[in-house]
Amino acid sequence: MTKLIEKARNNASAYEKRSEYCDRELTKTDLQMVTKLDPLRVYPYRYRAAVLMDNHKEKEAIAELTKAIAFKADLNLLHLRAAFHEHVGDVSSALQDCRAALSVDPNHQEMLELHHRVNSQEP
Repeated sequence: MTKLIEKARNNASAYEKRSEYCDRELTKTDLQMVTKLDPLRVYPYRYRAAVLMDNHKEKEAIAELTKAIAFKADLNLLHLRAAFHEHVGDVSSALQDCRAALSVDPNHQEMLELHHRVNSQEP
């Protein structure tokens, strides 16, 4: 993979691919490079958000997803952020993301389940 990076200088795809196979520190560096080269790629934001959640940095994880959603209101990103909001007890933000995602795909089963679960928590 490192040889691929050397051949494909300044290629966000090569850095992203290598990030899938290396240790966490090199992955972090590679994904920072991906974002620098192509800030509209969603994968680095999702990965960083997942790592932040693993490290119990929920607000920072939500902020990472928010950056990606700002340029790509993707159903999966909205679902993930809604789940993160639910995890921290922010019911109104979770509902807002659920509604936004369901406006894209009103039959998305996982989102419907999350929406029902979060909606039952609303005061």
